Amino acid sequence: MGLEGLNSGILTTRIEDLVKWARRNSVWPATFGLACCAIEMMASGAAHYDLSRFGMEVFRASPRQADLMIVAGRVSQKMAPVLRQIYDQMVEPKWVISMGVCASSGGMFNNYAIVQGVDEVVPVDVYVPGCPPGPETLMHGILTLHELIRSGQILRRPGEGAGIQIDEPVARPA
Repeated sequence: MGLEGLNSGILTTRIEDLVKWARRNSVWPATFGLACCAIEMMASGAAHYDLSRFGMEVFRASPRQADLMIVAGRVSQKMAPVLRQIYDQMVEPKWVISMGVCASSGGMFNNYAIVQGVDEVVPVDVYVPGCPPGPETLMHGILTLHELIRSGQILRRPGEGAGIQIDEPVARPA
């Protein structure tokens, strides 16, 4: 008989698909803007681009309320432990978008002070290219992340990305 014989008020689905749908449509980003890419990230949340249609209307100030970290801009060596601490405080499951060439590879800052790719500190799920990438490019990266969440490929993340533990430097004796 199939589904045609059921009453019209019944909806069937798998629990796994329902959970993926809920996760995809309620991604809450943490604010982590570091350089010029942060201006473009803020513009994507404004009225013209309107991230609220994707369930992302509020950038969270607390990592305990966020499940997406958008690393927008260059990460200095001094900022790397802070970035990792915020990532560790985020709720599971959590995702990371590397926004811009500086966050993805260090950009033009090929020196000792800048981390040469945020994937050395946290596992990155989606890379958004550009210098700085526009709001449309960030939204494409967000939609790519939504598709990875929907398909379940993101749940099969090998290991924990970079898996680097950042410890405080040991003080030298004077």
